[in-house]
Amino acid sequence: MHLATKYPLPTTVEPSCVSQALSHPQWRRAMSDEFDALVRQGTWDLVPASPTQNVIGCKWVFRLKRGKNGEIERYKARLVAKGFHQRPGHDYSNTFSPVIKPTTIRTVLTIAVSQAWPIRQLDVNNAFLHGFVEEDLYMAQPAGFIDQNLPHHVCKLKKAIYGLKQAPRAWYTELKQFLLACGLVNSRSDCSLFIYNKSGIIIYVLVYVDDLLITGNSTAFISDLITKLGQKFSLKDLGELSLFLGVEAVKTSAGLFLSQHRYINDLLQKSKMDGAKTVATPMSSSGLSPQSGSPLLSDATAYRQLLGSLQYLSLTRPDISFAVNKLSQYMHCPTELHWQAVKRILRYLKGTMFHGLMIRSSSSLALHAFSDSDWAGDKDTFVSTTGYLVFLGATPISWKASKQKAIARSSTEAEYRALAAASSELVWVLHLLSELGLPSGTPPVLYCDNVGATYLSSNPVMHSRMKHIAIDLHFIRDLVDKRILCVSHIASADQLADGLTKPLPSFRFALLRSKIGVVDGSTILRGHIKATADTAPSMAQSHGKSKLNDSPSMAQSPGKSSLDDSPDYSANLQ
Repeated sequence: MHLATKYPLPTTVEPSCVSQALSHPQWRRAMSDEFDALVRQGTWDLVPASPTQNVIGCKWVFRLKRGKNGEIERYKARLVAKGFHQRPGHDYSNTFSPVIKPTTIRTVLTIAVSQAWPIRQLDVNNAFLHGFVEEDLYMAQPAGFIDQNLPHHVCKLKKAIYGLKQAPRAWYTELKQFLLACGLVNSRSDCSLFIYNKSGIIIYVLVYVDDLLITGNSTAFISDLITKLGQKFSLKDLGELSLFLGVEAVKTSAGLFLSQHRYINDLLQKSKMDGAKTVATPMSSSGLSPQSGSPLLSDATAYRQLLGSLQYLSLTRPDISFAVNKLSQYMHCPTELHWQAVKRILRYLKGTMFHGLMIRSSSSLALHAFSDSDWAGDKDTFVSTTGYLVFLGATPISWKASKQKAIARSSTEAEYRALAAASSELVWVLHLLSELGLPSGTPPVLYCDNVGATYLSSNPVMHSRMKHIAIDLHFIRDLVDKRILCVSHIASADQLADGLTKPLPSFRFALLRSKIGVVDGSTILRGHIKATADTAPSMAQSHGKSKLNDSPSMAQSPGKSSLDDSPDYSANLQ
C-alpha cells in the first residue's frame, strides 16, 4: 500500500495520484470496490513474470460522479490499463466500436415524446469487463493492491479491462449478441441502435458505450427486457430519463427540454470567464477579419481544448454551430483574433446559459429540411459555407455548418452543393425512420432560397458554369425524379438555416434561434429543481411506472394507433 500524504485531500477534489486517494476514506473505499469487482469478474489470473511477456502498465483514475443538481452522488475509482503499451498486430488487431449518433438520439426522443412513451435509462457497471480478450495480454498488478504472497507475478488478462485498445469492441460485441438473442434487430443506419418490432410492439434500445436508453410502446416488454439485461450484466436502473451523456432532460407540457447549463457553467469557470460581460450573438455580424495582421497564439492548447468542449455543447445548441465550425478551421494556427472570438462565444453562452433544445410533442412527424449557403463568405480563402437543418415534426433532429471543399464560381453553385449535402442527410434519415417503423408517406420537402438551384434540381438543363458539379446535379435530380424528396423555393426571410452559414445581426439571430428549437429554459429548470426536491420520495416509489396507453384518446389520435398497440409480449421476447 502507498503511504498517506501528510495533508489529506479535500472531499470535493479528485485525487491526482494513488497516495492522495489512499489518504481519504471515501476514495480508498472506491478503490477497494473497484478491485473487488475486478476479482469477482475473474478479470485476470496471477502468473509468473517472463522476459518474453509484454507487460503493460496500469493506473488508477478518479472521478466525482454528480447528480442533476451538482451534488456528489458517489466517488468513482477506475483501474485502467495503459493501452499505449500494447503492440499492434501482437496485442490487438481490430479496435473499432460504434456509438450512437446524436441525430439518432434526437430522432428517437422526438418519436418517444410525441407518442408519450416512457424513456428508461440504464448504466452498466464495469461494462468492459463483460467482454473477453482473445490475445495473450499481461498487465502489472495495480498499485495499492499488490498480492503480498506473489509480489513479482503479473496479471494475465481474461477480460477486456478499461484502457485496452480492443476493450470497447469486445463489450459492444457481447452486448450486441445478447440483444440479438432477445429478438432485437441491429439497425443498418446506426449500429448502436437496436429495434424490436413484432406483433404491434415497438422497442428501441440506444447504446452509448455503457449508457443505454430504452423506449417503446409496451412498458411490460421494457421491464422484462431490463430484467433480462440485469440478469446478464451488472447494471443500475436509473429510471426515467433525466441526465444522459451530461445532458439534463426535463419533461414539460410541450415535450422534453434538453439542457447543458451545468456544462456551460463549468466551462465558464474553468476558462475564468464566469465574470465576463454577456453579448447577444456568438459572433460579431461583421465576421472575422482577415487573419494576416493578427499574431499567432504562443500556446494553442487552451484554444483547442475550448473548441473541443464547444463542439460537444453544440449537441443541444445549434445556435453556436456556425461560430464553432468557423473557429475550428484555425486549430492548426490560431491567432489572437481567433482567441478573442472564442471568448465571445463564451460570453454569449453566459447570457444564454439556460437555453436548450426543446424536443416538441407533435401529432405529425413530417420530415422537412432547410438548406442554405454563404457564397465566398470566407474572407481569407473565398470558400463558401454550407448549412442545413432537418426537422422531424417541429423538432430539429440534425444540423450542420461546414466549409465547402471547393470554391464555387456562383451563388447557385454554392447553394447546389449545400442542397447535395442536405439531400444526403435526408436520405439517411429516411432510411433510419423506415427502420424505426415510421416510413414517410410523402416525399420530404427540402427548402432552398436560391431560385437557380431550385430550378436546376428539377429540370434537365446543363449550364456551362455548372458542368464541373455534374455528380451533385445527377444525385439531386435522381432523388427528385424518384420522388424520394422534393426541393422547394423559400423566401430568404424564412430561411431557418441562415444562421448556420454566416454571422447575423442580433435581432435576426434571436428570431431564427427561437424558430430552430432553442428556447430559454430558466423557468423550466427552476421548476424542475424545486419539483425534484419536493417530490423525491414519491418519485422513488413510482419509479418505472408509465402512463403509456392509459388514455383511450391517445390510442385513437391520428398517426399514433399503429405505434400504440401493445398486445401480450411474453411470447415474443426470447
